[in-house]
Amino acid sequence: MTAELKNRRLSILKTHCAGLEINTEPAILESHGCDWTRFRKPDPAAVVFPRSIDEIANLVAVAFEHQVALVPSGGRTGLSGGAIADSAEVVVSFDRMRQIRDFNAVNRTLTVEPGVVTHSIQEYAAQQGLYYPVSFAAEGSSQIGGNIATNAGGIRVLRYGLTRDRVAGLKVIDGRGELLECNHGLVKNASGYDLRHLFIGSEGTLGFIVEATLWLVDPPPPSHVMLLAVSGLEAMMDVFRLFNDTLVLSAFECLSAAAMAYVRKGHGLPAPMDTESPFYVVLEFECAEPGVEDTALQCFEKCLEAGWVEDGVISQSEGQAADLWRYREGISEAITPYTPYKNDLSVRISDVPAYLADLDKLVNSHYPDFEVLWYGHVGDGNLHMNILKPENMPVEKFEDICGRVNPDVFSLTRSYNGSISAEHGIGLLKKPYLSYTRSKADIERMRGIKAVFDPLNIMNPGKLI
Repeated sequence: MTAELKNRRLSILKTHCAGLEINTEPAILESHGCDWTRFRKPDPAAVVFPRSIDEIANLVAVAFEHQVALVPSGGRTGLSGGAIADSAEVVVSFDRMRQIRDFNAVNRTLTVEPGVVTHSIQEYAAQQGLYYPVSFAAEGSSQIGGNIATNAGGIRVLRYGLTRDRVAGLKVIDGRGELLECNHGLVKNASGYDLRHLFIGSEGTLGFIVEATLWLVDPPPPSHVMLLAVSGLEAMMDVFRLFNDTLVLSAFECLSAAAMAYVRKGHGLPAPMDTESPFYVVLEFECAEPGVEDTALQCFEKCLEAGWVEDGVISQSEGQAADLWRYREGISEAITPYTPYKNDLSVRISDVPAYLADLDKLVNSHYPDFEVLWYGHVGDGNLHMNILKPENMPVEKFEDICGRVNPDVFSLTRSYNGSISAEHGIGLLKKPYLSYTRSKADIERMRGIKAVFDPLNIMNPGKLI
């Protein structure tokens, strides 16, 4: 039955999408039919590589007429199964749409195609004397269309906000194949519903982003990075409060001792300091004027005296700053070979210590034989819990065991009025648990919105809702 469906969909593409690049090579189907999650085997009918908005519009119109399911594929760095095609869908890759279309110096906007890599946007902005501040470990391969579709966060949310805060305008092809132009890069636009914000974070379930206009900002002043050995959870929040009240922080990240061990092993990194500690913090602060570094060192001394911090190092060059960031940014890549079961959780910043303590007790009681790693963006209340698969345990069994504990984890999160997904999205893996974050009424309205933009459910079906 699956083979028959694949053949039918492939025939439709070849008949009605003349000139569209279509690929059915097994290696391409495998690579483009999944993301960084490893709990579903990709099984798409084909991967297509459109080169223009017109080709995408025609493709979606054909898919609408013939009820062909489509799955968007960007850099495929997602962690919730949002780009998995496991049911004979047609994967729509944006790899051929990587043009930077326009830069407007007056508006400080950059208009790009959806396949432009995040780091390329950062580099282009720098060439214009400006800055694109959304930054995360996968920025060297992630694509801007996927960033917008998942409302990517990263390490500088504390200072600059999420991807949503950078989007000035969008062009989108909806589930009928119609082109929608949202906001046109306007700063002020009080003309009714801002459809732009429906597509940001929609995970491709309402339509495909085919062009984005982004706001750029002034480049940041020089900065320093500190890596601190912290004595405990409560102490971590004391450190955050002191530094955040005293300096202009652009990032405040944490990692557990176990995460530190894996990132060092995975990347061959030396011990950053002689002291071992249960938690570590990587923080970055702006040095817009003389004396800021001295103020930071005074904060460090106060933390030492209070017993919140046991040791620390501070960068003295850009190279040293980059080296310190590797201890935080290299974690995800370092643990990928261990098939981690990821939870991307968020609570209010002030609730982080109590929540993490409660969650740690819960997890240790349910996973006494599993290794659990913590890291995350403490400065915005986002914690990443990673459970590592034992080497000889089948993936299916491991996922089943982790899935049995999810209701308890998410119930605890709900008791803190938190979210089961801070920045990775819901995708396929978190879809059964959406009700732990969103009410029945919320989900009903979301289904209604989906029906308006994608009445036949062909746009990334089975994801989110």
